[in-house]
Amino acid sequence: MSLKIIRQDITKLKVDAIVNATNPSFDATGGLDHYIHQQAGNELDENCRRLKRLEVGQACLISGYNLSTYIIHTCGPVWHGGHNHEEEKLKSCYLNSLELASQYQLNSIAFPLISTGTNQYPKQLALKIATNSIVSFLYIKKLVSDAFVDDIERTKKAGMNEHFSKPLAMGKK
Repeated sequence: MSLKIIRQDITKLKVDAIVNATNPSFDATGGLDHYIHQQAGNELDENCRRLKRLEVGQACLISGYNLSTYIIHTCGPVWHGGHNHEEEKLKSCYLNSLELASQYQLNSIAFPLISTGTNQYPKQLALKIATNSIVSFLYIKKLVSDAFVDDIERTKKAGMNEHFSKPLAMGKK
């Protein structure tokens, strides 16, 4: 398995699961959340109405309907200047989503850059947290032998030089 960072409409990717950054009540009131609900169809809305509240950092897995095999919903933090444990909460979004993917033995998963839209998380910081969380999870679970970043120069400019100063190739033990 490998990690690829790409800029593309995640609803068009052929993956086992698409991660949807939602709000605690699954309302799909705007942004990517609303778009995913539109693309998946009315059954997703009906299913979400039956779900209980989702706390920030938590994740849940349901059918993907018209999009993919599954949709993993996660509730990202609202940015408050970094003084409200936002980094830990955002990291939890990625780790809990990946844990569900692992439990269901999924081979591919598409993440948006969680919390960078309506929740106003700074994109450069969110990208660093997302990448570090995903690579760490895959490496610890021994699910990755190599990790690649498609646009390493743009990623370096986003403030991740220290992360990419060495190659990301990680061999299995």
